[in-house]
Amino acid sequence: MEAKKGTWSIKGKYVIITGATSGIGLAAAKELLKRGAILGIVARNRAKAEATVVTLKAAAGNDAKVDIFLADMASQQSIRDAAKDIQNRWARLDVLINNAGAMFVKHLTTEDGIEMTWAVNHMAPFLLTKLLLNKLKGSGHGRIITTASHGHKMARNGIGFDDLSGRKYYRFPHLLIGGPNFRYGETKLANIMFTAELERRLEGFGVSAACFDPGLVATNFNQDNGLLARMTMAVMKQFSRTQEKGAETLVWLADSDEMSLSSGHYYKDMQRIIPSGQAQDPAAAKRLWEMSENQL
Repeated sequence: MEAKKGTWSIKGKYVIITGATSGIGLAAAKELLKRGAILGIVARNRAKAEATVVTLKAAAGNDAKVDIFLADMASQQSIRDAAKDIQNRWARLDVLINNAGAMFVKHLTTEDGIEMTWAVNHMAPFLLTKLLLNKLKGSGHGRIITTASHGHKMARNGIGFDDLSGRKYYRFPHLLIGGPNFRYGETKLANIMFTAELERRLEGFGVSAACFDPGLVATNFNQDNGLLARMTMAVMKQFSRTQEKGAETLVWLADSDEMSLSSGHYYKDMQRIIPSGQAQDPAAAKRLWEMSENQL
């Protein structure tokens, strides 16, 4: 799917973004507002969301337009409620940015019976996108952008369709370099496969899809998983890029006419790159979509 050059600007466009209260989501939100986007942030905690709005307006100006929509990304009912709120309050939607993500060291299960890392990183964007798809189609030029990761290459055997609960990854949860990281990688692989299958299903509807690798970014990610996790992240931050640099490709995908390069693909540093072989399997992507439908 291709966009005509010279026809796109984020100014005046309605943009929903998850995970915007910190990290690259916050950095991207600031830049998109500066460029004139009308922004809706999806957050779990109202107080934190309201504080974020203050931060955003301080950076982009008090006339910046920011709405708050509340949702817990681990709860499908909460996501459904937020999507309904967006549909009721906004006449249109031009860009959906699925940026929220997490990694859990312990095997936790959501109220829907789904393992937590899988629920937040894959099922949440899958469900939110499905619920807002008609609104995006109505814009005539909708864009769906999902934050993936180089970490998808850790899922060397692809998606474990025989164990979507991911229990095998949590046999030795105290080893940060072990199972939980590989589970996280599996969810990031799912993001890339979801994007590819989404593009196939959107052909002819005027909506494009893309995902990207922000690189290793200095954020608050993985700070709630114990001392070892915090120590590991502290070391990694010494080699990390800034949040603004991590958000650069996200903003580019949201605002650039150069989305005409191609849709349904994976990007880094404002260039299309080739993901792992597992991420390029269309049959597996179709199977992932169907199995995700069964988890709703």
